[in-house]
Amino acid sequence: MNRAREPRVTVAEFAALTREKLPIVGQFDIRVESIEAERVVARLPSGDNVHRPGGTVTGPALLALADVAMYALVLARIGPVELAVTTSLNANFLRRPLLGADIVAEARMLKLGKRLAVGEVTLNSDGDAEPVAHVTLTYSIPPPDGA
Repeated sequence: MNRAREPRVTVAEFAALTREKLPIVGQFDIRVESIEAERVVARLPSGDNVHRPGGTVTGPALLALADVAMYALVLARIGPVELAVTTSLNANFLRRPLLGADIVAEARMLKLGKRLAVGEVTLNSDGDAEPVAHVTLTYSIPPPDGA
């Protein structure tokens, strides 16, 4: 695998796409911090909009963070193909996030084919090495126009 490959979408391009097409990213205030061809880092800021009773972060917000990080990674590899969609998501919640800490997602590609992309996302409380959740996702990649 060529690790020197340049990503096919930038942080700014991805932010513009999500701002225009995926308003839920803004509702959760998810921020993609870095996009590389092999790795994406995204952040879910701590706040009342993602907290739930019991002093923890809502599962839907954690899953949204993982999905956004993986979507950014897929686009980093294939370019701005808006209709690439999640077809499978499996999450293992491992421990309670640290209250008041941002959640940081790190996405990595496991396999990229012509029609499917499979990746994993590890979620951590910012500053804590122990993972909060591990998520595997599969994305469907649409065929090129005319295929």
